[in-house]
Amino acid sequence: MIDLGKNLSVVTRRTKSSVIRELLKLTNQPGIISFAGGLPDSSLFPSEKVADIVGDLAKKFNKAELQYGPTEGMPQLKEELVKLLEKDDGIKVKPENILITTASQQGLDLIGRGFIDPSDPILVELPSYLGGLQVFQSYGANIIGVKCDDDGILIDELEKKLDMLVEEDEHYKFIYVVPDFQNPSGVTTSQERRKKLVEFSDKYNVLVVEDSPYRQVRFEGTAPDMIYKLDHTDNVVSLFTFSKTFAPGLRLGYMVAHEEIIKKMVKLKQSLDLCTSTLNQLIAAEFLRQGYFHDHVNSMITVYKNKRDAMLHALEEYMPKGEGISWTRPEGGLFLWVRLPETLSANEMFYDAVEQKVAYVIGSAFHCDGSGTNTMRLNFSYPSVEQIDTGIKRLAEVIKKELSKKSVRV
Repeated sequence: MIDLGKNLSVVTRRTKSSVIRELLKLTNQPGIISFAGGLPDSSLFPSEKVADIVGDLAKKFNKAELQYGPTEGMPQLKEELVKLLEKDDGIKVKPENILITTASQQGLDLIGRGFIDPSDPILVELPSYLGGLQVFQSYGANIIGVKCDDDGILIDELEKKLDMLVEEDEHYKFIYVVPDFQNPSGVTTSQERRKKLVEFSDKYNVLVVEDSPYRQVRFEGTAPDMIYKLDHTDNVVSLFTFSKTFAPGLRLGYMVAHEEIIKKMVKLKQSLDLCTSTLNQLIAAEFLRQGYFHDHVNSMITVYKNKRDAMLHALEEYMPKGEGISWTRPEGGLFLWVRLPETLSANEMFYDAVEQKVAYVIGSAFHCDGSGTNTMRLNFSYPSVEQIDTGIKRLAEVIKKELSKKSVRV
C-alpha cells in the first residue's frame, strides 16, 4: 500500500474526524440515553406523503425524475423556494439567486472551497457549528473566534477583531454565523446585531455567511429578520437545509446569494457531484407545492416545544442549585447549552456520564480555540419526554459527584 502520510493531499491531512461522530460511537450502547446527536424525531417523518408523491412522480414525469438534472437545481424546486422565501421571510429572490445543494453541509464546503486560501482569516462565533469549523479548517483557514452571549455574537468584540485585521493588512474573507437557535447554544441573534452585521459587511467589505437550518422551527417569540433580508450590499450568503424541517435522508439544501456568487458556486459544484439528486428535489418540490411543508413543520414545533419544556423542567428540578450552573432557554430549534462552573471539565466528565448511561456533546468541540471545556450541548428533539427526564436526572447526579470531588480536593 502507498504511504498515505506522504501521498495524501494537504486538504485531506487537515481534515479532522468529527468529535460528535467519534463520541457517538461510545453512546451506541444499550440503555444509554443520548442527548448527543442532532437528530430529528424520526417518528415525525412524513413517510406516507412521500410514498404518495414518489408514486405520482413516476407516472407524471415519465422517468424524468431518474435522469441527470441541472447543476443549479431543478426549476420546479427553485420555483417553490422562491415562493417559500417570500411567504416565510419576506425575501424576494429570483431562481438565479438559488443553488440547490446536497444538504447545507455541501453549501459550507462550497463556501470554503470558493473563498478560503490557506491562512486566510475568517471570523466565527464562539461557540460555532462544528461542521462549519471542520470545513474551514480543511481549507486551511485561520479561524478567529468571537464570543457570544444570549443575544448572539458580541458586536464590540467583532468590530475590534475586524479593525485588528485591517490594521495588520490581513486578507480576511467572511464572518460565519448561525443566527437562529444556534447550533450548539440555541441562542438567537438579536435584530440590532443582525443590522450591525450588515453594516460591518459594507464597512469592512466582508462577506457574511448566514447558516439557517432551524429558522422555521420556532416555538415562541417573534423572529428577527433574516440577515439576507436586511442586506443592501449583496454581501450576504444564506444557507438552508431540509434536514431539520423535512427529512435528512433526502440530503437537500439550498444557498441564496447574489447571482454572481451563485455562478461561481455552480462551477465548483460541477466538479463535486454534477447535480443534487433529481428525484429528491422533485419530491421536495411536490411536498412544498401541495402545501404539506408548513403543516409538517407545525407538527414538529408542537412536539419539540413539549420536549424542550420537559428538558428545561428537568434541569430546574434535578441540577444542583447555587453552584454556578446555567443553561440557555431557546425559543426554538433542537439544542440547549449548559454552562458548568469553570472548575469542572465536561470533557473529563463525559466518560463518567456514559458509565451512568447518559451522553452529551462536549462544548469544547464547538470552540475554534479549544476553550469552553466547562460547557456541553444537549439535544432535546430526538429523545422521548420520558428519556429526557431520566437522562437529565442521571446527568445531574454525575455533575453532583464531580462537584463533590472538587470540593474534597480543595
